[in-house]
Amino acid sequence: MIKALIIEDEQKSREMLAMLVEKNCPQLEIIGLGKNVKEGIDLINNSKPDLVFLDISMPDGTGFDLLEAVAGKKFELIFTTATDKHALKAIKYSACDYLLKPIDIEELKQAVEKVSQKKNAAPSMDNLQFLIQQLKKADDNYQKITLPTGNAYEIINIKDIIRCEADASYTHFHLVGGKKLMVSASLKHYEDLLPENEFIRVHHQHLINMQHVTRYLKQDGGYAVMSDGTQIEISRRKKDAFMERLNRI
Repeated sequence: MIKALIIEDEQKSREMLAMLVEKNCPQLEIIGLGKNVKEGIDLINNSKPDLVFLDISMPDGTGFDLLEAVAGKKFELIFTTATDKHALKAIKYSACDYLLKPIDIEELKQAVEKVSQKKNAAPSMDNLQFLIQQLKKADDNYQKITLPTGNAYEIINIKDIIRCEADASYTHFHLVGGKKLMVSASLKHYEDLLPENEFIRVHHQHLINMQHVTRYLKQDGGYAVMSDGTQIEISRRKKDAFMERLNRI
């Protein structure tokens, strides 16, 4: 069994999540409920959970304050949040799991299944440290992004991403220096996440960094030549948008 804590300041939300977990996630055992940062810290230190469901806003601080206080402890983490857009964007850039309130049962099951699949691997806290650093910034202009690859987290500079390529529900990242990373998330996820002033979807399989376009070939509808030498086809319906962006460089 996976030992889980729920740290949530609203009693109804706390009890509702516990009930949803009990009914839909048999692989979890709820070993404690906390209503604020202080209780959460005590529960984590004393019960050594495998998984923590963590609210972001609480009366005596934030979920991020809690994470700083228990630095060094290792556990899987699923944030629960409502409308904190700044925090949510930082969570996405850090490749952390999250559930939006009100919590959807299917999304809960999917998040818990991800944790179950990683059960035999020691949790990596690198992405959480990165998240805390990002949250201390005043704006949402992130220079780095965390990519989950297998049981590791790769923190890379956004400017080093040459292009992203779709492969069913996976995305291949092609980076400066010839490095390649495969991530189990859709290309649409990264199209929505990466800066739209730098990245453009030019084909159903390709998202490219305009800063790495070195040439445009007109033959056969058009190709973008990237800094790694690859030629990426520009789809007919994306050509006007691509040309407009190219003329802005």
